[in-house]
Amino acid sequence: MKFNIIKSLLSLIIIVAVAFCAVQWCLCRFYVPPAYMAIVTAKNGKTPQNGSILVQKGEKGIWLDCLAEGRHFLNPINFDVKIVPAINIPIGKVGIVTSKIGKPLNDGEIIAPDRSYQGVWRNVLGPGLYRLNPQGYDIKIEDAINIPIGYIGVVTSQTGKRAKPGNFAKMGEKGIFEDILQPGLYYINPRAYQVNVIEIGMNQVTMNGTQGSIIKVKNKISSASSALETMSRNTLNQQQILRENYINENKSKLNIKSILPQKSYKTSKKLMVRGDSTQSNDAGIMPKPSVEDNDTAVMYSIKNVVEFPSIDGFRIMMDMTVEFELMPGKVSKIYMLYGDLPKVVEKILLPQILSASRIKGSSYKAQDFIMGDGREKFQNDLRLELVNTMAKKSIIIHNAIIRNVSIPENILKPIQDSSLASEQNLTNISLQETAKRKAELNTQTALINQKEEEVSQETKKLVAEIAANREKEVKIIESQTELEVAQINLEKSKIEAKKEKLIGETDVKAEFIQKNEIALGTQMKAEALGKLASMADLQLIENLSPRLKINILHAGEGTLWTDMQKGSLTIPAIKK
Repeated sequence: MKFNIIKSLLSLIIIVAVAFCAVQWCLCRFYVPPAYMAIVTAKNGKTPQNGSILVQKGEKGIWLDCLAEGRHFLNPINFDVKIVPAINIPIGKVGIVTSKIGKPLNDGEIIAPDRSYQGVWRNVLGPGLYRLNPQGYDIKIEDAINIPIGYIGVVTSQTGKRAKPGNFAKMGEKGIFEDILQPGLYYINPRAYQVNVIEIGMNQVTMNGTQGSIIKVKNKISSASSALETMSRNTLNQQQILRENYINENKSKLNIKSILPQKSYKTSKKLMVRGDSTQSNDAGIMPKPSVEDNDTAVMYSIKNVVEFPSIDGFRIMMDMTVEFELMPGKVSKIYMLYGDLPKVVEKILLPQILSASRIKGSSYKAQDFIMGDGREKFQNDLRLELVNTMAKKSIIIHNAIIRNVSIPENILKPIQDSSLASEQNLTNISLQETAKRKAELNTQTALINQKEEEVSQETKKLVAEIAANREKEVKIIESQTELEVAQINLEKSKIEAKKEKLIGETDVKAEFIQKNEIALGTQMKAEALGKLASMADLQLIENLSPRLKINILHAGEGTLWTDMQKGSLTIPAIKK
């Protein structure tokens, strides 16, 4: 009985477990695909704190954490599940996160100190896949900062306690950082930090007597890939917009004419500043400048010209081009003191150029700017003055070039006439000298022709002598060669005679030695046998024919065996 109860309970447990698994699998199971996330809303649970948008697991409301990809089990009676795409930030972009949850910020603050506060996060989301609940976080995707080669980035912190005047800001302070950004890709929060891209290397400012001063900055982008090039253009476009805004806001104060591209095209309507190309429209609206053309240099036109009185009271106006460069290690200091490149030129470089030109130029006469030596001396003096002065402000002056000089006509014409007469006199003297040199040249030419003929005859004579000497030397060499051949043949004959003699003597000696050795061998045999009769018998035996057969017959006791005991057998001589 007890066994049956246990058996029934086990069966019931198994049935309940199977039923529970079936319900979970069929009704509670859901799947989150890759690159998606699940937003879960709990219908039951603890009551969250007042004002909470997102809740933790076990509380009623929208869960803070989203479910990642994979298989999940939640009871549809107690939970609502919404599957949405995850936040995907591609390469070259950043995600700026604004938190709707957490503690409120203090007045005047926009950047959250940490992630427990509401507001914009200081750190951005780099490229990748993120699962942040959109109910609690607003994510805005923007371009990363890509600083091209030939540029650097000056970083300005826009939040925190303001740094002391004249000092660089430290982390957590508001102001300009001393460390600059080298060329490369940076994932920086534009809400927290402003990056100003400034050119390093050669730039120009040209002062034209009719058009004013033109600041010409490079706009060449060199990147390893089209994606980086696009990001570089976007970064430079943002910087150019900031510069244009500054110029537009200060046109009247700075006496700035316009901002122009280097390449422009005239049309029937009002000239437009380029975007991808320069064009016009009926409204005459100036579009934002762009840096789409890699070979285009951007120019800023300012109404400043080089003008000063000479020492003799005449008004001098000239065109000048100054090539300059900001010291890379001092760019952050320059930016903190003066601002962006157009501001540096407008506030520092142009006033110094105009001042130095007036001071130096006022010590020269008007005619000094017409004559080459005087103008070159003024140009060198001006360049040295600018180099020494601007070096103190961390600006390198590479060159200062004077091109066109405008002088009043009433003094220019007499100087030109005098200079022309002087040049004409020099020309006449030069012509006379040329005629004299030409006569001397003709004389020298005749002497050269005579000398050439003499050299030719002498050459022919030398050639004949060399040929005769060569033939004589050849004959001598041939005779010596024949004599040497005869001597060699004679020596050869002597050697052959000696050879034949040696061969004959060797043959005789060899025959003698051979026969002598044979005789010695015979003598040794005889001595070994001890008797001449034995020797004779041995020679007889050696000379017997190999076909001879000897049969020994046993005759019993008697003569043959008895005779053999004597040690020898007498064979009678054969009669011939």
